[in-house]
Amino acid sequence: MKDQRNKVTLKIPRPLYEKIGEVIDGSGYNSVTDFVVYVLRDLVASRHQSQSDNPSETEQVKQRLQALGYLE
Repeated sequence: MKDQRNKVTLKIPRPLYEKIGEVIDGSGYNSVTDFVVYVLRDLVASRHQSQSDNPSETEQVKQRLQALGYLE
């Protein structure tokens, strides 16, 4: 019962749920829920990572891209 208190219900449109089911068929995910949780965790982690990047590193990358002609 303790595990249930740590979860919430997320509602998505049924056509989207069914489409995700088709996409993950045979991919190794046990359910649409497992896949959606994986995708959301990945999204949150990548967003967190981009927010915590060192500003000086970001500036260095911009300068390198400018030197290579990719940025003006």
